[in-house]
Amino acid sequence: MKQVTAASKWVSKYFTLLVVVAAVFAFMVPAVGLAIVPYASYLLMVVLFGMGLSLNVADFKRIAKNPLPVILGTVAHYVIMPSLAFLLVKLFHLEGALAVGVILVGSAPSGTSSNVMAFIAGGDVALDVSIGVLSTLLAPVMLPLLVSFLAGSYIDVPAAAMFFNTIKIVLLPIVLGVVLHTFFGHKLDKVNQVTPMISQLAILTLIVAVFSANHATFTNAATLLVIPVVMLHNLCGYALGFVFAKAIKLDHAQQKAITFEVGMQDSALAATLALKFFTPQAAVAATIFSIWHNLSGSVLATWWKGRDEKAVKEVEATTQSVA
Repeated sequence: MKQVTAASKWVSKYFTLLVVVAAVFAFMVPAVGLAIVPYASYLLMVVLFGMGLSLNVADFKRIAKNPLPVILGTVAHYVIMPSLAFLLVKLFHLEGALAVGVILVGSAPSGTSSNVMAFIAGGDVALDVSIGVLSTLLAPVMLPLLVSFLAGSYIDVPAAAMFFNTIKIVLLPIVLGVVLHTFFGHKLDKVNQVTPMISQLAILTLIVAVFSANHATFTNAATLLVIPVVMLHNLCGYALGFVFAKAIKLDHAQQKAITFEVGMQDSALAATLALKFFTPQAAVAATIFSIWHNLSGSVLATWWKGRDEKAVKEVEATTQSVA
């Protein structure tokens, strides 16, 4: 078990690098990824089942005891990111599947990577996790509704089918995981040491599938235009999330949590739904987002932690000199 735990930590530490490696591999050997595409939904269900296993009734009680920051953070996420996606699609004149892909990413719930970034940055991890859980539980309703409203002019959106499939892909695995955790508790501790690595490997496999499905179009001008759109989407999400958290007078740790929860998306879910309901090209934005938000989140979290540690040291030095 120690070796497995060490491997899990290694995968977490180098996850962003592994995402890049997975993308390169998909370009070199696209046949492998193409064989994975039909199983994309099952891979995501594995990820969300792992999320459910990490939750228990106490997590939901915590939300109920102090619901306001969680509700406000979730509302901010579902207002800011879809709105930004729609504005960027208009600003960059994206059309068809590429436009739908950007809006699909913007309409997705918060990404699980935000929990890690909040932890590194010294943010309120409990708040971060709570917003992530609530936004994910709301995804079967919010995601089809937002995509239908914002992307309906670009492509026919099967909102009802998306609703039922999102329930199957998202809610059922999470509920099953929570139920198992509730009944078996600490007996699953060893399993929970492995599930983060399994989830990350499943996400890497999804990335291979999406890159393989788009290997012939990733270098054309229209696809390359998605890169700055994704970068701006994520960075503006951070900025507006932070401004929102500051405006409602949350404390510093909560501001960090809201920043990451607003700016980081469940790109794996967006990519899976794009492959299932639209075209492989609609999954391009989600795949690029997956690479970029892990990179930008790591940089922001590390900078934030360093700045706060420096501020603490300056206060301590000032206190000592006065004494």
